[in-house]
Amino acid sequence: MLTLTRRAALLAGFGLALAMSSAISSAAAQTPTPIRFTLDWKYQGIHSWYFVAQEKGYFRDEGLEVTIDQGEGSAATVTRIMSGAYDAGFGDINAVIQQASQKPADAPVMVYQVYNRPPFSVLTKADSGIDSIKELAGQKVGGPAGSAATRLLPALLARNGVAETSVEVLNMQPNLQEQMLIRGEVAASLVFNVTSYVNLIQQGQDPDTGFRWLDYADYGLDLYSNGVMVSQSLARDKPEAVKGLVRAINRAVKDVIADPASGVKALTAIEPLVDAKSEQRRVAFAFDTLMITPETRKIGLGDVDDARLGRSIDVMAEAYTLQDKPKVSQVFDRSFLPPPGERSIGPATN
Repeated sequence: MLTLTRRAALLAGFGLALAMSSAISSAAAQTPTPIRFTLDWKYQGIHSWYFVAQEKGYFRDEGLEVTIDQGEGSAATVTRIMSGAYDAGFGDINAVIQQASQKPADAPVMVYQVYNRPPFSVLTKADSGIDSIKELAGQKVGGPAGSAATRLLPALLARNGVAETSVEVLNMQPNLQEQMLIRGEVAASLVFNVTSYVNLIQQGQDPDTGFRWLDYADYGLDLYSNGVMVSQSLARDKPEAVKGLVRAINRAVKDVIADPASGVKALTAIEPLVDAKSEQRRVAFAFDTLMITPETRKIGLGDVDDARLGRSIDVMAEAYTLQDKPKVSQVFDRSFLPPPGERSIGPATN
């Protein structure tokens, strides 16, 4: 027979074991979910909301531990995720369309659309005499061979009644596009406008008055572009983590819209070598040109119009001769988005 003292000791030990077990379970439940996140390029103002989400603890609030790395291009974001090196990233939905056609089991899915308009532009000097796409006929234009802006040029020309053979395309390195245009070696450059805008500033040029931007979206190629994408495995196995990731980023985007300087401040805390003034201009340009549009004001940040995305898929299938056209649902999944009220930015005030 157990003595009272021994029984008390056993009960106390049992209680301690239960408490320890409960504490371990609680700690395990609170362990943040790690997410490896890749950007599309070197740190820039257009990445500031990710660092705001990190700095303000929005990721932590969602039970996430997000590691953010620089990228090697918008399309490379897709292949990095497909390789398993990253769980999520900021990259081009048009590259998702290509991979969803060719490798549907491996392609990531877009869960939060950031650029409502594509950043592809024909850049020319203000005094070049080129006021529309039609006036590219008989001109020499420059662009990197593998860039989306260059690959989509035939489709752009076709939609504007310009014979492809009438335009000479000079292959050039991305870092030479603005220089060769300024020197008059080409009449126009096929650029990623949110990048070229600041490149011109850094070369002592005024991108607003000294140059003309002919945006692909205004000339028949109304595509979507960069946004937040995740691997199929993350979406399938950890849907709450994906919802949390999107919620945190959406909060941060709205913060930067309200106070762009705070976003650039968060960026410079990570990368002190960036020029804060130039990056703040880049953020303003991105908001005005790519992100805050009549459609965004109607459907909210992060979402897409399915019919428009379907037309974008048709354009990409033609431009890249895709054998199989993916469905809209294979490319974009809105089930991870916060409610519309949390993504609303309201009507224009002017």
